[in-house]
Amino acid sequence: MPKIVNHEERREQLAEAVWRIIRREGLEGVSVRSVAREAGMSLGSLRHYFDSQPALLAFSMRLVAERIKKRIQSLPQDGDPRKNIETLIGQIVPLDEDRLAESQIWVAFSTFALTEPDLRPLSREIHDSLRDVFRNVFEFLVESQLLKPGLDTELEAKRFHALVDGLLVHGVIAPEVIRADEIAGIISRHLDSLLVP
Repeated sequence: MPKIVNHEERREQLAEAVWRIIRREGLEGVSVRSVAREAGMSLGSLRHYFDSQPALLAFSMRLVAERIKKRIQSLPQDGDPRKNIETLIGQIVPLDEDRLAESQIWVAFSTFALTEPDLRPLSREIHDSLRDVFRNVFEFLVESQLLKPGLDTELEAKRFHALVDGLLVHGVIAPEVIRADEIAGIISRHLDSLLVP
């Protein structure tokens, strides 16, 4: 009886092989051949799932974004809006080994996408969806009357997004300088500056 192959699972295994290579060697280490080797698969089998390196990279990056999105959507809402916001933002920044890996992959991919026209639209799409997370947070804060009066909500959403992006990059580039607890503390302090006491 022929073996039944779960194609989506196999594609995810290939994406995870891409992530391991990126973390170990950087994006320049990712090739169709190196990913096949990392995944323990023949080159021909890999090409059955992805016909090019950009297609493989795009799927790998989209999978990171989807996993973060699923994690955010599954967060419990415990009635403490501030805690909920901190927990949500904590899913985006490198507060543990898994989130550090996602952050490293995101930084590598975003940098590569600057010079790779095939990947630029996906990079922008993921960036825009993250921007929407911050807009939604601020819409919620306004509706809940938790935001200090007189703040420009559009500007503050952009500022918070920029702060979180910066913390992510610092956490990737210099994790020994800015630790996870410091990242969480900076986010908390920033919220202090925005929310009514």
